[in-house]
Amino acid sequence: MFVPSGGATDDSTTDQGACKMDIGVPAEIKTAERRVSLTPAGAGELTARGHQVVVEAGAGEGAGFADREYKEAGAVIAGSADEVFDTSELVIKVKEPQAVERARLRPHHTLFTYLHLAADRPQTDDLLGSGATCIAYETVTDDAGRLPLLAPMSAIAGRMSIQAGAHALEAPQGGAGLLLGGVPGVRPGKVVIIGGGVVGEHAAEMAVGLGADVTVLDRNPAVLNGLAKRFGGRVRTVFSTRAELEASVADADLIVGAVLVKGAKAPRLVTRDMLATMRDGSVIVDVAVDQGGCFETTRATTHTDPTFVVDGVVHYCVANMPGAVPRTSTLALSNATLPFTLSLADLGTDAALRSDEHLLNGLNVCAGAITDLAVAETFDLDHVDPIEALDRR
Repeated sequence: MFVPSGGATDDSTTDQGACKMDIGVPAEIKTAERRVSLTPAGAGELTARGHQVVVEAGAGEGAGFADREYKEAGAVIAGSADEVFDTSELVIKVKEPQAVERARLRPHHTLFTYLHLAADRPQTDDLLGSGATCIAYETVTDDAGRLPLLAPMSAIAGRMSIQAGAHALEAPQGGAGLLLGGVPGVRPGKVVIIGGGVVGEHAAEMAVGLGADVTVLDRNPAVLNGLAKRFGGRVRTVFSTRAELEASVADADLIVGAVLVKGAKAPRLVTRDMLATMRDGSVIVDVAVDQGGCFETTRATTHTDPTFVVDGVVHYCVANMPGAVPRTSTLALSNATLPFTLSLADLGTDAALRSDEHLLNGLNVCAGAITDLAVAETFDLDHVDPIEALDRR
């Protein structure tokens, strides 16, 4: 049994006075996005508590979940996204709502998904205008100050960054024709990872596994110490100064951008002048692209057209990397989000947010106001305390 944060600890209590919620699961429409926000097992948890779950027809197919499985779990299958939004109070998604989805949002809706608002002013403006309550997976916290709903996708993106980078280094992809791990008698490729958090750690693990020469740069000594202890001499850890960054960039075959500032736009750490010092056919993979990217030359790409070349350097900047492994990603994401979804459904949005400071940290937009300080500062907009905003609902 799942016990949501701030929720009931006994099934019997959910039957007595609990909020019964209408929950909608629309199909994802971002280019080449195949994940779904809720598994049939998750739908079963919700319907067993008396909530209605409405799933758009085909929403789970990309991740290997058939409509039949959702029906067997007690969900209702809707014929269109309009029907999902029209019949739901809580809408759960994977990626940020696209323009057509934002137009469906109304003040009674609670939206629970990845938002990454600091890199997307049009979305921010539309969500403010909708009056909806918008909770971002990526700013929900835990007792240790970590980001538990971002972590599973960060782990997958970190691992995929090395796969994608190794592929892009192949000559047919425009790369230098380099095998990242080398072979006996031939030096391995040099991988530089900027940022030693969840993305960086998982990227390092994959790169080490391939036999690459790996360097991780970070400005947090504790992070560098942790990586040094985990990987020993297999990973070179470097305190990130401008001089060290410039030297590392110039010598890299593959650079992974793994920088995260919670809720804020990623800093552009690698300038175009630095990029010009790299060898032709080198590769950058910008995992921070969802938050605007940490390379000056970054622009978002898709799985259908994942790379472009600037100054001889191949750029891989896909904004939904985990969408390429939708089965794994959906299971990992649903495992992380379900306890919070159960809390929102069982208690209602207002009570769930007020009772759980970590879920409250995920509140980005409420009652036409920005409630996340980093987003407000990014766009020079007024910031409203989350509790004050909830009082306005």
